[in-house]
Amino acid sequence: YIFEKESNLGGLAAGFSSPHWQWTLEKGYHHWFTNDETILKLAKEINHEVVIKRPRTDIFINGKRYAFDSAFSLLKFPYLSLIDRLKVGLFVVFLKLVNNYKNFEGRKALPWIKKYMGEEATNLIWNPLFQGKFGKFKDSIALTWFWARIKKRTSWLAFPKGGFQTFADNLGEHIKKMGGEIFLNTSVKSVKRDDEYCVIETERKKYQFDKVIATLPSSVFAKITQGLPKEYSKGITSIPHLYAQVLILILKEPFMDKTYWLNITDSSFPFLVLAEHTNFMDSKYYGGQHILYIGNYLTPNHPYLKMNAEKLLKEFDPFLKKINPTYHLSLITYHLFVSPFAQPVVTTDYPNLIPTFKTPLKNIFLANLDMVYPWDRGTNYAVELGEKVAKLIDEDT
Repeated sequence: YIFEKESNLGGLAAGFSSPHWQWTLEKGYHHWFTNDETILKLAKEINHEVVIKRPRTDIFINGKRYAFDSAFSLLKFPYLSLIDRLKVGLFVVFLKLVNNYKNFEGRKALPWIKKYMGEEATNLIWNPLFQGKFGKFKDSIALTWFWARIKKRTSWLAFPKGGFQTFADNLGEHIKKMGGEIFLNTSVKSVKRDDEYCVIETERKKYQFDKVIATLPSSVFAKITQGLPKEYSKGITSIPHLYAQVLILILKEPFMDKTYWLNITDSSFPFLVLAEHTNFMDSKYYGGQHILYIGNYLTPNHPYLKMNAEKLLKEFDPFLKKINPTYHLSLITYHLFVSPFAQPVVTTDYPNLIPTFKTPLKNIFLANLDMVYPWDRGTNYAVELGEKVAKLIDEDT
């Protein structure tokens, strides 16, 4: 049995559609790297076609976009000295070659970057990106997190045909064919353990199971699960999380020419990244419309979280016009999506905070994206996590 609070499967990768579109669109920008072996293997198992392309990644500095996704583009980058360009390139390669992340544990990312890639590159590129992503936490971010981001990144990216929602729906159909039951629009109100069974209570019914896997955020799990020791609940909820806020613009014309991913390093800008999805996947799948994601990671009390889509676009508009002065002339509509618990804050003490699959309650297991350390959250690791906890349950049985 699978219980899902939302009206469709997919979680943070869920999508929506429009009558004019052939494909669904993710509520938050998503892609796979070509080395995301676990989920690519799953796609093959369920016979889901995957599209692989090499989109362009740029960086926005001093009011201009510059390619920043290859050794050649780095060597052409005008705002670093040749020595610093070589340092950045050399240590990016070094991080890609290192396989044992434990050598980096206990060390903070920015001081290491400054030492080896240079102060100029740190101030111009890395510090603004860390500030934009982690805000007040930027100086505490672990080097292992940065290593994982560099290690995993590939120039070629993969995307499931039809969109991530279509992929999730396909997976759901395979689960049903194998005898699984899926309950959508079903919120779990409580989880507990009685003398014999694991008991799940929804708003409509109580269910008894031999074993339960909760894939909830740790704080939600702690809130609805009865009988957890206070010390355990305190421990699993000690990891700070950021909200993902994504404003999606639907346009008649492209917002940027060719650029899929634009990292914003100007600290005056109120957003971190622009991702023009239709410079990755062809706009023909979206009725010829062009799709731009405006992405932010925000602390729970950030004022942007109180704004609706209209107010947020008004806030962003002057900055969007610095990149495309006439974008508003082709604006069709816009959508706002906010996801809590989207990004765990990976500090140097993170390894001591990671929950384990086994909880203090017999046969009740927890598996969520806080556990994929040192890797960053992603659908590949969600699948990998599922395989690991399933194997543990099999062995336990």
